[in-house]
Amino acid sequence: MKKITPRLFILFLISMILFSCTPEKSNTEVQPEEYKPVSQELFNEIAKMDSLLFAGFNEQDIEKTKLYFSDSLEFYHDKGGLADYNQTIENTRTLFENNKTTGLKRELVKGSMEVYPIADYGAVQTGSHTFCHKENGKDDCGTFKFVHVWQKKDGQWKITRVVSFDHK
Repeated sequence: MKKITPRLFILFLISMILFSCTPEKSNTEVQPEEYKPVSQELFNEIAKMDSLLFAGFNEQDIEKTKLYFSDSLEFYHDKGGLADYNQTIENTRTLFENNKTTGLKRELVKGSMEVYPIADYGAVQTGSHTFCHKENGKDDCGTFKFVHVWQKKDGQWKITRVVSFDHK
């Protein structure tokens, strides 16, 4: 058996120290996988429903807008708390009244939407959207994150849960 010389031992220690100090890849360095819909058909269907809901919103048409919400709606807002269907419709009506002339609009952030099926229920939609209106002659916009839980019942899609967050 060979003897370990002091020099060999020091080289061994140095290499172990260097090896242990080498940073591992952190989770922040890992590139997320590109989103691909589980079902393109479902993705397209929810994208269409999103478009119809917010066409009504952008027209400030409360009757069109409320067609896409279930009577059992729960709307969770990080700043405003929890609202049910009636409170949500009333809040939306007030929003429309207060923004008759401001050009209030919602736009889905391109490429942000993801849709996942919920077995025997419907789908969950996530994404980011930007709301803009004119204030003092200038655009005032904010981009926020959302989760919509859609239920398909009797062939109709309606939102049963909304989570709206990242309001600064």
